[in-house]
Amino acid sequence: KKKTLTDDGGGSAFAPLVVLELAPDTKEEAVAWLLSRIRDPQHSGGVELRPPLTPPPPKTNPNVFLVGASRRRLLSGAEDLGLFKEYSDGSMRGFTCANKLNFKGFTGDGDDFLSMAECQYIIKHELDTLRAKEETHVPGHSQAKLYPGKSIVRRLQSKGILVQMFPLHEKEELKRLSFSWYKKVKLAFQPLDDIRHYYGEGLGLYFGFLEYFTLALVPMALVGLPYYLFDWEDYDKYVVFAAFNLVWCTIILELWKQFSASLAFRWGTLSRKRAFEEPRPGFHGVLGFNPVTGREEPVYPAAKRHVRIYLVSVPFVLLCLYLSLHVMMIYFQMEGWALTLHDQDPTFWTGVLVFVPSVIYAVVIEIMNLIYRYAAEFLTEWENHRLESSYQNHLVLKVLVFNFFNCFASLFYIAFVMQDMVLLRQSLATLLITSQILNQVMEAFLPYWLQRRRNKKMIRRVQKRRTLGEQELPLEEQVRLEADMSTYLGTFDDYLELFLLFGYVSLFSCVYPLAAVLVVLNNVTEVYSDAFKMCHVFKRPFSDPAANIGVWQLAFEAMSVIAVVTNCALIGMSPQVKAYFPESDTQLILWTVAIEHFLLAVKFILTFLIPDVPKHIRIKLARLEFESLEALKRKVKLTALNASFLCKLIFIKLTSQLLCCGLVI
Repeated sequence: KKKTLTDDGGGSAFAPLVVLELAPDTKEEAVAWLLSRIRDPQHSGGVELRPPLTPPPPKTNPNVFLVGASRRRLLSGAEDLGLFKEYSDGSMRGFTCANKLNFKGFTGDGDDFLSMAECQYIIKHELDTLRAKEETHVPGHSQAKLYPGKSIVRRLQSKGILVQMFPLHEKEELKRLSFSWYKKVKLAFQPLDDIRHYYGEGLGLYFGFLEYFTLALVPMALVGLPYYLFDWEDYDKYVVFAAFNLVWCTIILELWKQFSASLAFRWGTLSRKRAFEEPRPGFHGVLGFNPVTGREEPVYPAAKRHVRIYLVSVPFVLLCLYLSLHVMMIYFQMEGWALTLHDQDPTFWTGVLVFVPSVIYAVVIEIMNLIYRYAAEFLTEWENHRLESSYQNHLVLKVLVFNFFNCFASLFYIAFVMQDMVLLRQSLATLLITSQILNQVMEAFLPYWLQRRRNKKMIRRVQKRRTLGEQELPLEEQVRLEADMSTYLGTFDDYLELFLLFGYVSLFSCVYPLAAVLVVLNNVTEVYSDAFKMCHVFKRPFSDPAANIGVWQLAFEAMSVIAVVTNCALIGMSPQVKAYFPESDTQLILWTVAIEHFLLAVKFILTFLIPDVPKHIRIKLARLEFESLEALKRKVKLTALNASFLCKLIFIKLTSQLLCCGLVI
């Protein structure tokens, strides 16, 4: 049951949905000004929300507020955002208040029509679009300058006045989701609809992709396990496995598009129009005029941004790649030393020593990736991108290039320069196993341990107030507890981990067939660890109405293209294939390149043959578009008929008046 508060102004009960925490030293006039702007009606430039002040306990930040809204205001916001909901005929349509009774699940005043995640997303959108009117700066903070049309919340965030804004958890619903998601070990699919309902479409699609990727790896694991157990050194067999790999990595990505489209259609985001993007909070520039919106906003020349990208960011990335190459050569020197020592005196300990350089190198790779990630975020922020999507695309590109080179360069060197398949197999196994262990420690155990330490006193205090774990947590304590939780930074790192695992499997699993088995085990534990983190370690993130996995789809497809080239080269290097060209290496290379081009052509043909959206969904979308056009035609026709009838009525009235006047005369 949702907790409710009563607003002093309106007197109607509402659910507290979003927490706003301002800095403790925020001026009182700034607090009063912000609260009044939030409460103001829409026609006055406000957002008509309700922010009551929670009674702060002693020695805590007093500037913590809970924001909610009336049911009427939330429904109006759903219409403004174009949220898709299920219609009475089973289709997904944009919600309108005028047609609300025709939507499934709308009863009474629509109390349970919108999910809590949708309500919180609406409130976030309304707060983000709260704009300054004639203010030149935030009251009491002259350094926080404003201008007409500037987003107030984004300015407060960029100046550090707004510390955090996050949605509250719904304890009962979270408890039910936790039980069906990770608290009981079972061979069943994840509750994707429940995850989407609670966290939104963005996280629902991530966990859907994680589940799909894990299931897609099962055939690869079933084929690879016998190869590992019975035909370890048989190169003829791994040629067949490499060919299977090529078909596998192409088909699973194309089928994922269909599965993703099915999820997005069911959740109402597939045909939803993307909202107009506002400038990022950190974006700065000279005040200018936006020709699209007609508002004043900062303008930053694209030429300056390009200078920063090509003269600073690109050279920095190349320098990091060179350092990664240098570290890789040090690793090979250590590897050669360990192998020489083992060959001279083969004992148990020298046998163990052979694996030490690979383990050290795997740990160094993770550390380098972490350090580079911070540097890439700093550089991308410094490039001053106007839109969040542009910022994310440049950040993803920087991180992917470095991570790909850092993780796979040594494997490419061993495979195609040293041509040592035994060492390649050993290095791949060590890198894969070490990275999985480190990721599990960093992503699951460490956040949980830090969170328990951070909230140890709070948890003890809360437990004293609860009897047998059944007494509901007081709202004030819940807000304080969640405010101290770690902030979920999005699915970037999660997709990056899956991208690297996909690379290990698709590029070199033919020489280490057990790779798919290890990745399946990793993904199974990843599901439970990620679910636990989302429910108990992180603050609840705002819903993200995504229709697909975005730029990561392109990243996985690019990896599959590289996998075709890599596996064709590995096939060409096998002794069985070389036996067909005993006299000429040139012919071998030409045949390998020809086969590679043929397979790439087949791959792209499959891309066109397998539609991104299933046929039945395309039919439903076309039918919905047709019905919308017909409804528009009927509306226009009805308007025309009404206008014609009105003209005739006016004509008849005027005629009758003229006749009356003539009779009088």
